[in-house]
Amino acid sequence: MKAYQVVENGKPLKEMELETPVPKGKEVLIKTISCGVCHSDVHILDGYFDLGGGAQLPTPVNDPLTMGHEIFGEVVAIGDEVSNVSIGERYVAYPWIGCGNCELCDSDKTHYCMNNSNLGINVSGGYGDHVLVPGEQYLFAAGDTPDSLAGSYACRGLTAYSALKKAEPFTTDNSLVIISAGGLGLLALKIARAAYGINPIVMDIDDDKLKIAKDLGASHVINSASEDAAAKLTELTGGGAKAIVDFVGAEASVNFGYNNLTRGGIQVVVGLFGGQITIPLPIHTLTEKRLLGSYVGSLGEMKELMTLVAEGKIEPVKVESRNASEANRTLEEMKAGKLVGLVSLTHD
Repeated sequence: MKAYQVVENGKPLKEMELETPVPKGKEVLIKTISCGVCHSDVHILDGYFDLGGGAQLPTPVNDPLTMGHEIFGEVVAIGDEVSNVSIGERYVAYPWIGCGNCELCDSDKTHYCMNNSNLGINVSGGYGDHVLVPGEQYLFAAGDTPDSLAGSYACRGLTAYSALKKAEPFTTDNSLVIISAGGLGLLALKIARAAYGINPIVMDIDDDKLKIAKDLGASHVINSASEDAAAKLTELTGGGAKAIVDFVGAEASVNFGYNNLTRGGIQVVVGLFGGQITIPLPIHTLTEKRLLGSYVGSLGEMKELMTLVAEGKIEPVKVESRNASEANRTLEEMKAGKLVGLVSLTHD
C-alpha cells in the first residue's frame, strides 16, 4: 500500500510503500476513498501547538506517522469476529479510539482517553490508501453524501456538532454566533440550520468568505476586523452574544468573543490557532460568563450526527478534491490560510 507519512516534524511528508494490513478478530480493513485534510494535521506535521508568549506544546512524532483522521472508505477485508459489515460497503470511520477499559471509555468519552489509538493521530490513517479500523462499531454509513465530503463528518462535522450542543439552547436566529467562515465554520452553519432550525450570525476577517456564509444562510455576517464589529454584534444580539462557537481559537478571536458575551453567555472554543488570554476574575464571576473548550466529539454524538447525515438532513458543503500526492501543497496552503472551504485527498 502507498502512504504519505510524517517522517520528521517540520519536514514535508514522504511517499512510502508499506505492507497492507491484514484484519484479525474485530478489525475491518477499508480502502480509502477520500480523506479530509484538517487543520490539526498542520500541527501534527509541525510537531507543536502554539501556547502564546513564545511557549509551545510539543507533539513530536517518534515514528513515521500516516496522518489523516477524516476517513471515508470501502470495506475490503474483515476479521473473523466481524458480523455487521460486509465487503464492498462504504463507511465513515470514527477515528477517536480509546482503550475500551477505563471509566472514560465506559461513559462514552473514548475521545478523552489518554491511552488512545486515534486513527491518523497515533496510528495509521487516511493519508494511506488502506486503513485498519479496530472495530465495526466505529463505522457509519453516510447515505448519499458526496465521497469528498463524507470523511469530514468524522472530525470537522463531529467537532462542530459537539460544540453546538455544548452552546445550546438556541431560541432565535441571532442567538448563536459562529466565528470563522472557513471550512469548519461553514459546515457548522449547515449543521446549525439542520439540527436547530436557526440561521446564525457568522464572523470572519475575510469578506470573500463572509459572502459565502451569507449565501449559505447566515442571518448576518460581520467582519470582525472592522472598527464597528463589536457595536454591530451588540445591536444584532440585543445587548451581547448569548452563545459563541469559535472555530479559530486565536488570541484575537477569543478575546473578541469573550468581551462581547452577554451576562451568563457561553463561548465554546474549538480552534487551535493558539495564544493566550487574560481574564479579570472578579468580572468573570460577576458576569457569570462561561468559557469552554470543546475537543472533537463522542461516539454517541457521532451516531446522532451521522443519522442526520444519512437521512440527508444536512445540506452538503463544497469540497475540493485533490490527489494524495498533493498533500504537502495542501498543508502548506492551509497553514498560510489560503484554502477556502474544505479539501479532501484521494488515492490512485
